[in-house]
Amino acid sequence: MSYWGYHLIIDASRCIGTQIRCKANIDLFAKRLVKKIDMVAYGEPQIQHFGSGNKAGYTLVQLIETSNICAHFVEETDDMYLDVFSCKPFSPLDVEEMVQLHFAPKMVSRMFLNRQAPRLHLENGSKLDTLK
Repeated sequence: MSYWGYHLIIDASRCIGTQIRCKANIDLFAKRLVKKIDMVAYGEPQIQHFGSGNKAGYTLVQLIETSNICAHFVEETDDMYLDVFSCKPFSPLDVEEMVQLHFAPKMVSRMFLNRQAPRLHLENGSKLDTLK
């Protein structure tokens, strides 16, 4: 079975604090990650610092021709939450390598999903994509 997309979710704890607070490092991470997983960036990475209290930190959005890469960096705990979604297959190990290189978290949890919207299969084996 082929899937519409592939979605990697990484929760990384206790990253190097100076690295998640460095806009230049986050920018370099985004650019290297796009290259490492063989994607094509759609424009420059958007990196904004916002939030207050325990929500403060940088957020990264990098559009790619096959979807997007998003991350939020939590300054209070030095944690990172990353999503990589693409309809083009990619290696989760390559993503993890870039996370380690740029942020060196102490612990990482990951979830990899194959994404496919449900389809109604008719008795004759054909698919009905819309319900009326």
